[in-house]
Amino acid sequence: MIETLIALAILGIVAAAFLSGLTTTAKGTIIADEQATAESLARSQIEWAKKATYVYSATEYSAASVPDGKDYADYSATIDAEALNSPDDGLQRITVTINHLDKELIKLTGYKVDR
Repeated sequence: MIETLIALAILGIVAAAFLSGLTTTAKGTIIADEQATAESLARSQIEWAKKATYVYSATEYSAASVPDGKDYADYSATIDAEALNSPDDGLQRITVTINHLDKELIKLTGYKVDR
């Protein structure tokens, strides 16, 4: 009887450790997916901003619309601009910020030139 109880206790400990590992793996997968989606959105937003008409002394540019679908639900983007020289000589640093559920996920910086 005692041997059976000890075996069940050991089995319970192993099962708890296994389930804990599965939970950690699932959380890691969710975080990796969220980061990959945010990076993809940030890259598309920075390309959008680079193609937009150059506005001298701009502090921000309007962001492209986030694609529809469950993969992009609750994501938002903002594009900030800052002239590198004063007065603005046609070169700006643009920073794209991607948020998901009001949590900042990624910031991507690039440069916009008046061509």
